[in-house]
Amino acid sequence: MAKHRPLKGFVQLIQIVVWVLGSVLAVAVLLDRSPLLLLSGFGAMTAILLLVFKDTILSLVASVQLTAQDMVRVGDWIEMPQFGADGDVVDVQLHTVKVQNWDKTITTIPTHRLITDSFKNWRGMSQAGARRIKRAIFIDVSSIRIQTQEEVDHFTRFALLKDYIETKENELADYNKGLATEAGTDVNMRRLTNVGMFRAYAYNYLKNHPKIHSGMTLIVRQLAPGPEGLPLEIYCFTNTTDWGLYEDIQSDIFDHLLAIVPEFGLRLFQKPAGSDLEYLART
Repeated sequence: MAKHRPLKGFVQLIQIVVWVLGSVLAVAVLLDRSPLLLLSGFGAMTAILLLVFKDTILSLVASVQLTAQDMVRVGDWIEMPQFGADGDVVDVQLHTVKVQNWDKTITTIPTHRLITDSFKNWRGMSQAGARRIKRAIFIDVSSIRIQTQEEVDHFTRFALLKDYIETKENELADYNKGLATEAGTDVNMRRLTNVGMFRAYAYNYLKNHPKIHSGMTLIVRQLAPGPEGLPLEIYCFTNTTDWGLYEDIQSDIFDHLLAIVPEFGLRLFQKPAGSDLEYLART
C-alpha cells in the first residue's frame, strides 16, 4: 500500500527535525551547555516558532490528511482551475505539489490548498476503465412531426428499429383501442413521431456499438427545449480511457448520428451564418 502513497513530505519533515536537533546539539557543544537547557528555552519561543514554521505545520497536517484519505498520488490526473492546474501529478512534497499540465507547463500548488480548496481527481475514471460521453444534438423544433404509415413501414427496413417499431406499434394499438368510438379520431390517437424514432435509433446504435461500455449507464434523452432547439443528449461511456481513442470513438458516433438525422425528416439547429443572410438578401 505504501508504494502508492506520497511519503516525500514525511521524509522532508524528518529532515527538518534532524536539522533542528543537529543545530541544537552543535550550539550546545560550542557553548558547552546541556542540550536540554537549550531545548527548555524553546517554550518561550513557541509563538515565534509557530510563525516561522506556519507553512510547514499547515503542510504537515495536509500531508497527513492527503495520505490517510488517499486523495492524491503521483500519476493522478487532477484539475484545479483556481491555480490553472490541469494535468498529471508529478511530485508530492511537504510544502508543494507539482502538476505537469497537458501543455507541458508545471504548476506548483501549496500542499495545504489541496485540503482547503476543492479539486477534481480523475483517478476513478482510470480505475473504472471507462470514460463518459455527454453531448447533445440540437434538433430544429419546426421539423418535428408525426409520421405517416408509409414512413413507419420505411423504417422497418432498419435493423436497429425493427424491434422498436413492432413493440411501439403494439403499445399504441392497445392504447388507441381503449378510446371511445366518438373520440377515436387521428387527433386523439397516439402515433409515432420522427424525433422519437430517431431517439430510438440513436439508443440502439449505441447499445450495439462495440466501443461503448455495456455495463454502464446508457441514455439518449430529451432536454428542455430552448432558443437553440430541442437538445437530444447522448449519455454513455466508452470502454477505453485512452484520450486519443476516446476522442476518435466520440467523433465517429456523432459523425454517423449527425449525417443520418435528415433520414428521419429532421433538421439540425444552427444559428444563421453570414452566407445564410446573403442568400436571404438575394432572394
